[in-house]
Amino acid sequence: MNKVSTENRAEHIINQEEQPIRALIVDDEALARQGLAVRLEQDSRVELLRSCKNGREALEAIAELEPDLIFLDIQMPGMSGFDVVERLQQDNMPLVVFVTAYDEYAIKAFEVHAVDYLLKPIEQERLQQALDHVSVRLAGKRDQLEKQRLMDVVIRLTGRSEDAVAELMVNEESVVRYSEKLAIKDGSSTTFVPVRDIDWIDAAGDYMCVHVKGETHIMRTTMKELESSLDPNLFQRVHRSTIVNLDRVERVSSHINGEFHLTLSCGTSLKMSRSYKDKVRHFF
Repeated sequence: MNKVSTENRAEHIINQEEQPIRALIVDDEALARQGLAVRLEQDSRVELLRSCKNGREALEAIAELEPDLIFLDIQMPGMSGFDVVERLQQDNMPLVVFVTAYDEYAIKAFEVHAVDYLLKPIEQERLQQALDHVSVRLAGKRDQLEKQRLMDVVIRLTGRSEDAVAELMVNEESVVRYSEKLAIKDGSSTTFVPVRDIDWIDAAGDYMCVHVKGETHIMRTTMKELESSLDPNLFQRVHRSTIVNLDRVERVSSHINGEFHLTLSCGTSLKMSRSYKDKVRHFF
């Protein structure tokens, strides 16, 4: 597959990801619907399509509007939130965030593959976390749809079998492309940090501290998600809560307890735990 088609596909995927999260609210309590709607309107990622007061309205709205996401109350008269999920067709299945005043349904909620589970009254911070989870899942879902559309087009144009085209796409995607900049949100603004300028990253609870040229940027993500977005040829995890830029490591010192200490060009000393000692080979 030529370079032009690859670039066009990448640009199309980016455009897909920039689309808003098209959402429905389903709750039998009017105040609950209104309160959640007000909170969602404050988030530019979300386009609220409709609010529904029961399961029947929800099923009709989902069939009509094909939303990306539904905020679904569990305890509703006539048809519960779980009943709604059971009646949905797989071909128009939106992502689901359950909303309830009771935590006793949490296990069942995740058994039906809910993205998240929010307790009333909903805290703004938890709502933001849920939307972050939705954004990640939705980006993956749109990416898969785009791959399938691309495959269908290539099959029609080339006359090759689906298996042959799938093999071509796998070969093309074996070369992983990592972002050259890290987008770090701070309220309403976003800072784009060149990845190669990062010295090291460490975890502080639910936040990642990205250290760049003497400055520290805070971003809300998981260590696993952040690690997967960085080129392993440049960044390696050396501790449960630390990722280091290999180009910044000037000295590696071993200790009798099996640990290593890394000295960076900026003067910072980092500990490499014993469970990551196999990573030492990356520094030579």
